[in-house]
Amino acid sequence: MKGTGLKKETAAALSYVLGPVTGIIFLILEKDPFIRFHAMQSIVTFVILFGLQWILTLSIILVFLVPLVGIVTFILWLLLIYKAWMGESWEVPILGKLAKKLLKRA
Repeated sequence: MKGTGLKKETAAALSYVLGPVTGIIFLILEKDPFIRFHAMQSIVTFVILFGLQWILTLSIILVFLVPLVGIVTFILWLLLIYKAWMGESWEVPILGKLAKKLLKRA
């Protein structure tokens, strides 16, 4: 067996569990395109969302949006884990396309 030896849906879902951390781990360990897509999408999506939360936290005017972004991030996190577990290659709008482009370079 290649990579982690996990079922591809399981590995793809696990690539979201700790956001970019598990995304990087599965991107390095796995060669399956399905798993690598989800791992890269995890990295791209959660780095951008965590960055957005950080920027909003520093902004005096927009700091009230931080809880909203946190809720949206949590719901998206659950949705991405579920979709990967079900074997779907669901793309986050805009960020999924970016993840695919980055995968082609890797």
